[in-house]
Amino acid sequence: MVQVYTQKRPTPKQAATCCRPIDDLLDPKLFKGLCDPTRLKLLACLAKCGRACAVGDIAQCCEVDLSVVSRHLAQLHRAGVLESAKKGRTVFYSVKYARFSAKLRDLADAIDDCCPPGKGNCCAKR
Repeated sequence: MVQVYTQKRPTPKQAATCCRPIDDLLDPKLFKGLCDPTRLKLLACLAKCGRACAVGDIAQCCEVDLSVVSRHLAQLHRAGVLESAKKGRTVFYSVKYARFSAKLRDLADAIDDCCPPGKGNCCAKR
């Protein structure tokens, strides 16, 4: 089946001037935090655990040196995905479930609002 567009699609330059909410939601810090497979594995492990865990406990989820795990967790913290609490010399991390899911949900909604399927020109004035 061949899809026929009734409206002309915008050029990338034209598209850059519209759909502004999506621009604000594409957070480089968030995507930098999520772009590493080891960080994703650590995040998944911590999310499934459902509580704050010490770095040493989280490190058992993967075969990476403890110092590397600590750096990965710090990166996820900077991305706004994790929160940390220090008790003595031990750092505990937990997932910011509500904030993380809200960020992803808001981004998905902005993508849908920007160019819903079957609506032709994504940058049409509404």
